[in-house]
Amino acid sequence: MSHFHWFLPTAGDSRGIVGASHASATKRHPPGYRAPELPYLIDVARTADRLGYESVLTPTGTWCEDAWLTTAAAITQTERLKFLVAFRPGLISPTLAAHQTATLQRFSGGRVAVNIVTGGDEVEQRRFGDWVDHDRRYARTAEFLQIVERLWAGETVDFDGEFYRIAGAFLPDPPTVRPQVFFGGSSDPALTVAASHAEVYLTWGEPPEVAGAKIAEVGRRAAEVGRSPEYGVRLHVIARETSAQAWGVADALLQGITDDEITTAFALHSNSDSTGQRRMADLHGGRRDALEIHPGLWAGVGLIRGGAGTALVGSYEEVAALIGEYEANGFSHFILSGYPHIEEAHWFAEGVLPVIRDRVALLN
Repeated sequence: MSHFHWFLPTAGDSRGIVGASHASATKRHPPGYRAPELPYLIDVARTADRLGYESVLTPTGTWCEDAWLTTAAAITQTERLKFLVAFRPGLISPTLAAHQTATLQRFSGGRVAVNIVTGGDEVEQRRFGDWVDHDRRYARTAEFLQIVERLWAGETVDFDGEFYRIAGAFLPDPPTVRPQVFFGGSSDPALTVAASHAEVYLTWGEPPEVAGAKIAEVGRRAAEVGRSPEYGVRLHVIARETSAQAWGVADALLQGITDDEITTAFALHSNSDSTGQRRMADLHGGRRDALEIHPGLWAGVGLIRGGAGTALVGSYEEVAALIGEYEANGFSHFILSGYPHIEEAHWFAEGVLPVIRDRVALLN
């Protein structure tokens, strides 16, 4: 059976699309905005824990709260839930990154995985003081992961590369449960790094066959170096008892968003340095009238929001069937979110997951 993960809304939550952009320092809060205060984020994590999600993704960026501080504060308030925590190579020493991960892994009883975010948007990277260009950032990520993986394995590391020069690095207590490495990126250099280092390669929610072709290429490159990663897709979800109810919710999410806001967001996203972000923008072209890009796959979130821009929309059975299409194309990890995150976590877990479990039971 596939793995189902949820999302920690560290940029805030709402019954409308939270308009924070990866490329913009400003955001307009929709009605009913819920600030990303710690008690609320703990509520979301506890909800995901109680409903049986495997983990929550804690994102990174200048548009949200810090991923590691948030995770450290919230993970002690859950019991089984894992936290998939985002790391940005280049903003932190690989030795320190390996040490922080090992500590949190030990303190949490082995409930930490890492999501490597190389950073495809030059505007945001420069906010962090990072002026390395796109392709060289992926070369740096490859060095970063080589060092981190060796440290987790208990080695003493000497390394002399283009980006890192390390002498005698070691961890005083390497993790007994090695953190699983998730990694995303759509450019050619990203696929090469994924093939060599990702245990789970992630992509944003393009139509199943398009996304399947991308992971097939990662698989081809991984096979050349003797590896076989798993594959995951990052999506929003709107699931209800009937299709009409779900599409009504989707339409309501865009109410109050102006054409000028859409035009501004499309200009930012379609000119992004991130290949994945440009591909998200291409799915809708900045138009409100062509948002169902595949049966049940809606690109409306990406009209205003950076990052993952598509949602599974439909009845419980329809959403389960669309997940089946992704599974048939090689995906086994689904990192989901919805507005608001507590309520939508219930709709999916109580409506869609039973349909999926029944289907699996029939196959077995």
